[in-house]
Amino acid sequence: MIHPSTELRFINEKIGFGVFATKFIPKGTIVWALDQFDQIIQPSILNKIDPNRRAIIQKYAYRNEKGQYVLCWDLGRYVNHSFHANCIGTAYNCEVAIRDIYPGEQLTDDYGTLNIEEPFECIKEEGTNRQIVYPDDLLIYYKQWDQQVLDALTDFTQVEQPLLHLIDKEDLNKLKKAAAEKILPDSIKTIFFDQSAINI
Repeated sequence: MIHPSTELRFINEKIGFGVFATKFIPKGTIVWALDQFDQIIQPSILNKIDPNRRAIIQKYAYRNEKGQYVLCWDLGRYVNHSFHANCIGTAYNCEVAIRDIYPGEQLTDDYGTLNIEEPFECIKEEGTNRQIVYPDDLLIYYKQWDQQVLDALTDFTQVEQPLLHLIDKEDLNKLKKAAAEKILPDSIKTIFFDQSAINI
C-alpha cells in the first residue's frame, strides 16, 4: 500500500503517470508496504494467462526474492524510476523515504532494487553516469542503498507512520533496532532473486 498522502498524476506521453505527494512526507517515513491485497503471482502462471494480463503483470509487478511477481493493488504500481530516487526498498517488505518529500514532488524508486528481468535504458538524468538499469544492480549498489535506508531510519520513530500497521512484528522490531542502534540487521541484498538459476 502506498502512503495515503499521494495521488496519481499524468506526466507526459513518454512517461505516462506517476505518484506525487499531496502533503509533506518526512525522511524516515514508510512510503510503501506490502499488504494483504497485493497479488502474489507464481512465475509458472505467467505463461498460462492471456497476453493482455501477462503484459500488465510484466509492466507493473516487481519480483521478490523467491522470484514471485508482486502486483500492487493500488497506486504503488505507478511509482516511476529515478537514479536519484527519494524512496528505497528494504529487506522488510516496505520502502522508506530517504529524504524529505514535498507536496507536489514525485515519489520515485530505483528500479535496480526490483529484480527486473531485462536491462532497460532510462531517461538521462544529471548527476549520474547510470543510464541503464540491470537485473543485478542489487548486487552492485546494495551497500549504497543500505546506507541510505539506515540514514533515513534515524528519523523512523520521530515521524508519523500511517503504514506502520502493515509491517509484521518481526520486521517492525528490526526497523526499530536499526533506528536505535544505527545498524541494519538485514541488507536489501537479501531480496535479490538470481534469475540465472532458473534460466539454465
